Amino acid sequence: MTIKRVALITPPYHSGVVESAGTWLNVGFVYIAGSLRAAGYEVDYYDAMSLWHKWPEIKARIEAFKPDVVATTSFTASIIKALELCDLAKQINPEVVTVLGNVHAAFCYDEVLKDDHDTLDYIVRGEGEVTLVELLNCINAGGDPATVNGLAFWRNEAVVVTPKAAYIHDLDSLPTAWDLVEWPIYTYRAKNNARLAIISTARGCKSQCSFCSQQLFWAQTWRARTAENVVDEIEMLGITYGVQVAMLADELPTYDRERWEKILDLMIERQIPVKLLMETRVDDILRDADIMWKYKKAGVEHIYVGVEAGSQETLDLFNKDTEVIQSKQAIDIINGADIVSETSLVLGLPDDTPESIAQTVELAKHYNPDMAFFLAIAPWPYADLYPQLEPYVFTKDYSKYNLVEPVIKPKNMTVEELEKELGKAAQKFYMHKFQHLHELTPWKQEFMLSVLDIFINHSYLAGQMKAAMKNGKDMPEEVKALMRAVKGHVKGQELDRHSALAPIP
Repeated sequence: MTIKRVALITPPYHSGVVESAGTWLNVGFVYIAGSLRAAGYEVDYYDAMSLWHKWPEIKARIEAFKPDVVATTSFTASIIKALELCDLAKQINPEVVTVLGNVHAAFCYDEVLKDDHDTLDYIVRGEGEVTLVELLNCINAGGDPATVNGLAFWRNEAVVVTPKAAYIHDLDSLPTAWDLVEWPIYTYRAKNNARLAIISTARGCKSQCSFCSQQLFWAQTWRARTAENVVDEIEMLGITYGVQVAMLADELPTYDRERWEKILDLMIERQIPVKLLMETRVDDILRDADIMWKYKKAGVEHIYVGVEAGSQETLDLFNKDTEVIQSKQAIDIINGADIVSETSLVLGLPDDTPESIAQTVELAKHYNPDMAFFLAIAPWPYADLYPQLEPYVFTKDYSKYNLVEPVIKPKNMTVEELEKELGKAAQKFYMHKFQHLHELTPWKQEFMLSVLDIFINHSYLAGQMKAAMKNGKDMPEEVKALMRAVKGHVKGQELDRHSALAPIP
């Protein structure tokens, strides 16, 4: 067969988490689509997840485009939907080549291929821009895919794994396909549905967190685009596509202080109006305390730092390489710069109890981030920590590995008790925050009211927040009135759905 047309399709998986704050594009597909087009292939960038499309709509899109290849992507929680997508593609056209990438398949290729080799042809185990193009070129030339690095596939009743592909070091040279993005659907709810982009300025992670997939996927390497290249892209996205907010997808955007400070300086110098959302490490915030004013002036509005745990013992278990006291210092620095601070704390470990969870909530109040999320630990089956947690895993239904639904049963709690405590943790923290709303700066107060609207009307936390409203006896009357008004604003409305069938390119 001759491959000409490639459909890049996100699986229609939803957990109510990322959808709460807005609609997020798949930046990986922007790069892969760019590389495919540069190699002469016709590409359909189809974000079925963000469009909230169901199987009949996805089927119609595939039938209309008539791809020779359907490539999809999957983190652990979406793997089931990704494989269902491959199956659908084969039902439509048994000759279509199906390809799966991203972190879950990269590590669990044995399990995936043994169970689903009838519908899945190839797994790309690393970066897709070079490997996918080389695979398709190889097939078109009648070659043997076993000669292409970075693959796993099924042959002769066994899994074939080719050598690991080299990392792409010149990230500035990668072509992009921003023109294929269906921009109207990507919005950031916390800023009046401002147009939202996701950008990647660096790849890799030098940390060793034992629960995380990224340091494994990138083998503790780190590569970055130049500051000029990054800022040029942000400026272009604002001018050409009307982007108002950009989230940095990087695990460690600030790892190289000199490069990061140059990005900030260029954003300030060019007066680029695009606001930035980002995550970074606690120790990088401590390092950058003297230039936080540049963060603010450059348009950084929201910083997530992963506190993860309230005890040093748990931090050490997670290999966070930070101290509890440093987390408080970093959040204070972010707040001091009048930037929204966000963190997360992982709950549901084997030794957790209602009392330990309550202590974690109190610690979160002490840390005083603007936003805190209490996540159910999801032991990725390939993470360093998995062997220690596996005896407590009570379900292998990967769709539940979404950091909201518990998949571990603590020693001294039932699963139902853990679910209840997770909800109460968020409820208690945010009721505390809104009791102290008046202590925030005016712009942060406005932001937090948008967050409240999201929680009550659009979030997986809606139930807990509405229950808190009924029990908010100690809350100032003006805040209770505010919450009632927000609740009534879109009463009964579910998360936004984008029902329109996107155009075929």
